[in-house]
Amino acid sequence: MTREQEEYRALRATIRERGTARVCLFAAGMAAWAALAVASLALALPPLATIIPLLILASTFEVTFALHAGVERLGRYLLVFHGDTWEQTAGSFGQPPGAVRLDALFTWVFLGAAIANLMPLLVTVPVVQELAAVGLAHLVFVLRVLSAGRAARLQRDVDRRRFAEVFTEIVKGIKDEAGA
Repeated sequence: MTREQEEYRALRATIRERGTARVCLFAAGMAAWAALAVASLALALPPLATIIPLLILASTFEVTFALHAGVERLGRYLLVFHGDTWEQTAGSFGQPPGAVRLDALFTWVFLGAAIANLMPLLVTVPVVQELAAVGLAHLVFVLRVLSAGRAARLQRDVDRRRFAEVFTEIVKGIKDEAGA
């Protein structure tokens, strides 16, 4: 087996493993968040206590996003440097009309969880400062989820173009060395 074949197989395995890890970590993180959110609600903790489950929710999102972005980047590398037909076909396929729409970042689940995370405010009597602090923290998280979703939609083309530039630079460097 050549070095290129070994690299290809290793990267395909990494994509598979990170894809599985992303879903498992999402499920575990959501379970941890739900347990904390229910505890906050059941114990009628002060409104600022909603920040703790929100941190778990945000951490789960960041891990999910990082794994997704890494897998996408590996896919673009395989497309450009190995001429991977799977990546080429998947990239060309796009989103045909009527096709099932998948959300690799679980955007709507995270946004719904952020709203549900505010439920403890309904069983307490928060002061304006608490409402402002809790609301701002949740708004920052919602904006992060939405901006990451936008970045993820653009990532495929950005990565493909950059890897193509790098590939061209490498080929040019090899030709320059051979000609020197």
